[in-house]
Amino acid sequence: KPLHYGTLLGSRACAHMAAAAWASTFLNALLHTANTFSLPLCQGNALGQFFCEIPQILKLSCSHSYLRELALLGLSACLVSGCFVFIVFSYVQIFRAVLRIPSEQGWHKAFSTCLPHLAVVSLFITTATFSYLKPPSISSPSLDLTLSVLYSVVPPALNPLI
Repeated sequence: KPLHYGTLLGSRACAHMAAAAWASTFLNALLHTANTFSLPLCQGNALGQFFCEIPQILKLSCSHSYLRELALLGLSACLVSGCFVFIVFSYVQIFRAVLRIPSEQGWHKAFSTCLPHLAVVSLFITTATFSYLKPPSISSPSLDLTLSVLYSVVPPALNPLI
């Protein structure tokens, strides 16, 4: 029963994992919001795109206090890396369990459940990582907007489909 999370983990462990995810995300967002509102903006407060993204706000800052935000982005990268390692470890365990299923029909059923989720997670992680780590030399408003849509709109829209 490789995909029976409730049976394998129990509802209490699932609740703890969900609470940890919500708490760490809330703390991360709170730190970024507080720091962003403390930045002095010398180029006005109009962004060239629909989304109010941290890299876009940093471009408007005129002080060296953006280094604090870069440190927070480093902290976020550590959190994301930890989550990524956990996701990879989970999928390795799932695939190992699936490969122990004796029938090809069982493999197909299990992989058809896992692979769409893995594709959406991969889309989110790769586009978000590229958006935040791309060099400024290849930055353009249309690329920034496309990346923002790809990691903030598309994965939640695909989630009900999988």
